[in-house]
Amino acid sequence: MKLKALLSAMALLCLPFAAHAQDAGGYRFSPVNQYGINLTAAYWNPIVSYVSEKSGVKLTLKIGRTSADTTAYVLAQEVEFVFSNHLFSPEREKLGWKVFGRRNTPPVNGQLIVPADSPITDMKQLAGKSVSFAGPEALIGYKMPYAALLSRGIEVQVVFGGNQDAALVQLFSGKVQASGGNAQLLAGYAKREGKSFRALWTSEPVQDLALMVSGKVPPKDVAAVAQAFLGMSKDPKGRDILHQASLQVGLTADAGFVASDGSEYVTERRFYQTAPPSLR
Repeated sequence: MKLKALLSAMALLCLPFAAHAQDAGGYRFSPVNQYGINLTAAYWNPIVSYVSEKSGVKLTLKIGRTSADTTAYVLAQEVEFVFSNHLFSPEREKLGWKVFGRRNTPPVNGQLIVPADSPITDMKQLAGKSVSFAGPEALIGYKMPYAALLSRGIEVQVVFGGNQDAALVQLFSGKVQASGGNAQLLAGYAKREGKSFRALWTSEPVQDLALMVSGKVPPKDVAAVAQAFLGMSKDPKGRDILHQASLQVGLTADAGFVASDGSEYVTERRFYQTAPPSLR
């Protein structure tokens, strides 16, 4: 079976994610739902399979139906590894999650967008309008754009889609007048679906999401998993998996993983110092 076909077939594995990996001698890995559940699985399953094989440490993908559900697993300490930027608030940093890597992509931005043919040309015109977002936990895709609206006194009707793709389906079907999102995901969706949009607002650049580990994972297992993720783009097999997985979601072919100590996430931490209480 060709690798691209295998990626699509592996999406079916996303359904029984409630199983606990530790019961089978491994750990659970929860990446934020940046896409629909099948596409999220198609991207992550082959990567997780590679990391498990390379590290000798079994990882099992665990994702909820929405990004908020997945983060709820994390906050309930039901998983040990995550790919997220939902843990940089002062309260959540007390939970002890540590950054060991990040995806090697250019910095991303939060945006508020409208379809290219929309008559709306200014953020002020969104007052009273319906605006879709991935979910209440999305830092770049919801909290930052919504904070920008609030800071300008613009009240909108918030509609959550559950993930970025679902929010954009609402936008391009005309159910909402604008959408907030992560510019990387917006561009990927537009490329996959042949859609065009205009940005009304763009945030300052922030890093792509972080690979993080719970403090309860033994150091030897952390080191093995980290080495597998970080060495993936240097291994021919790993590089091919990354290439094919990236094509599924519209990322560049070299979107591998690099080491990080978490210091790149200063913008995210600063946001929480000034954000409205409802967004912290």
